[in-house]
Amino acid sequence: MSKIETHTISVLVDNKFGVLARVAGLFSGRGYNISSLTVNETQDPSLSQMTIVTKGDDTIIEQIDSQLNKLVDVRKVEDLTNQNFIERELALIKVHVEDPNKKSQIIQLVEIFDGKIVTVHKHELGIELSGRAEKINDFVALLTDFGEIKLARSGRVALSRGEEFSVE
Repeated sequence: MSKIETHTISVLVDNKFGVLARVAGLFSGRGYNISSLTVNETQDPSLSQMTIVTKGDDTIIEQIDSQLNKLVDVRKVEDLTNQNFIERELALIKVHVEDPNKKSQIIQLVEIFDGKIVTVHKHELGIELSGRAEKINDFVALLTDFGEIKLARSGRVALSRGEEFSVE
């Protein structure tokens, strides 16, 4: 029995109305969860790139791959998980902090994590941080000690490394 792992799946699709709904419906209709989903138009406006993060064992991932490939508007499906790939996520974080000493400690943490302060108010800092999901998780875990936080994350975007450039 294979173990359940997190998978990053890249899907190149036609940039048409309803494609996102059909892909999401494929997952929900079979009881598979999507942990993260990002979609963007490629340099070719007729195509969109989806990055889907999901969990499953080998059988489930094979079923997802097979079902995605059956959709008419899907051009290419690639499980990046066991490949050399680049991944990033963006987080916008708002921290409520009253103590000026804590505020300076947070600013130091932002610098250590290569983040950016995007807004400063009397009792609030706005932070932008990008990187691997683990980096953002670690940063958020440290921030919770300083005060109340609000968080918005983009979800993972990913590209394989070292592949030939091709549309299909």
